[in-house]
Amino acid sequence: MENELLTTDELSSRIKYDVRTIRERLKDSVLLEGVHYFRPFGGRKILYRWDAIQRDMTKASSVQTISMSGIPMANGRVLHG
Repeated sequence: MENELLTTDELSSRIKYDVRTIRERLKDSVLLEGVHYFRPFGGRKILYRWDAIQRDMTKASSVQTISMSGIPMANGRVLHG
């Protein structure tokens, strides 16, 4: 579903992370306000944008795979060592 909005509890069950972990990630700026979540009507409640979270989770996963197989260099090549 495009533009699906989730509460913290719904996101927790979907990505299999504890609610507390999700809140700690907010503090660490992994999930960014305006990108991954927003506060409707300026309130305290937080709604998460599933499409943005899903996109960035898979992006981070592919970056980790690349960095584990070698060291990226400025010229675009990878140093294997």
